[in-house]
Amino acid sequence: MKKFLDLGIQPLANKYLTNKDLNSKKKEQFYHLEVGFDNKTKLVSILNKVASHIMFDNKYPYRSSMSKTMIESFKKLSKKIKRIYKPKLILEIGSNDGSLIKNFNKKNAICVEPCKNLAVLTKKKGIKTYAEYWNMKLAKKIKSKYNKIDLIYSANTLSHISDLESVFNSINYTLADEGILIIEDPSLYECLKAVAYDQFYNEHIYVFSLLSIKNIIKKHNLEVFNVEKLKTHGGSIRYFIKKISNTKIKIHDNVKKQLSVEIRYKMNNFETYIEFGYKIKKKNKKIIGYGSTAKSVTVLNYCKIKSETLDYFVDTTPEKTKKYMPGTHIYIDKYKKSLIDDVDYIFLGAWNFKEEIFKKEKNFLKKGGKFITHIPIPKII
Repeated sequence: MKKFLDLGIQPLANKYLTNKDLNSKKKEQFYHLEVGFDNKTKLVSILNKVASHIMFDNKYPYRSSMSKTMIESFKKLSKKIKRIYKPKLILEIGSNDGSLIKNFNKKNAICVEPCKNLAVLTKKKGIKTYAEYWNMKLAKKIKSKYNKIDLIYSANTLSHISDLESVFNSINYTLADEGILIIEDPSLYECLKAVAYDQFYNEHIYVFSLLSIKNIIKKHNLEVFNVEKLKTHGGSIRYFIKKISNTKIKIHDNVKKQLSVEIRYKMNNFETYIEFGYKIKKKNKKIIGYGSTAKSVTVLNYCKIKSETLDYFVDTTPEKTKKYMPGTHIYIDKYKKSLIDDVDYIFLGAWNFKEEIFKKEKNFLKKGGKFITHIPIPKII
């Protein structure tokens, strides 16, 4: 694994601080955020990994149901899955608060969610939920009870698991011979194109490309048969995967097209990633923040933006509000219109949901308010 980017010393994203934490003698945890490229697999990953149990605990703050964009995306996909694949049993790895799985019959659904505060939410809906990490031990437990699963789905989760060998080995073990695996994660191509270095933080151990996914899953008797480009999370790819032995499903032209795009962009060459590192620049503004995302933690700490520059963030997620941003200790207030009424500039921490935010804050824009984004370069919108 060759290093191409050094984003310095960073706090753990999604570890928001309370007043008690700030006054405590207990030190906030930091790590060195470096990113590398594997020339053999074409996989991009952070080099210094943080243990899963530290990142994903019973206080995990991200809730997919807080975003209308994600809710609509999951609804649309659920309809497609029912129409095309008609699964008798669906397993979701990383079910979060149940935004996708709630669209299916709870009798035909299984959730895997290691964050216990989120797992309890799907359990309350009456869905069988395993509050455990995905690995072969859990896969064997599920298989012994349900036999083979005919559809496995995972969104923005597999890229958070360090041991990909175990991940796909366990999936292959559990998936029926004619079963379908659907995964979606941020697109490395979109990340490089937009210079979105904030996609790299402790939870995003990997940022996938089709090139890397194809290489990784081949030895697990799996292959990509279709891909879809998504707007979620600043540009994602949804991978449709089957067992190589399943010859009933043909490889879609979209796979060849996406591979061509990635090869044309030279994503199989280390020099492309070195160039990406050169493009990153700093720029500070006196602003408030909108959306205290894990991605914004990387930006703020790398650019050394603190409360002297950015007064506060606004956010709707209850697990984040009335707390402080990791590392920079910028206060996060509960979103209300009055907090942005007299503001001239707003930094888009949740830049990947800008269309949703612009619709919501059309009055702010009408009054001459401006949004600032750092993707692909700092600019005022």
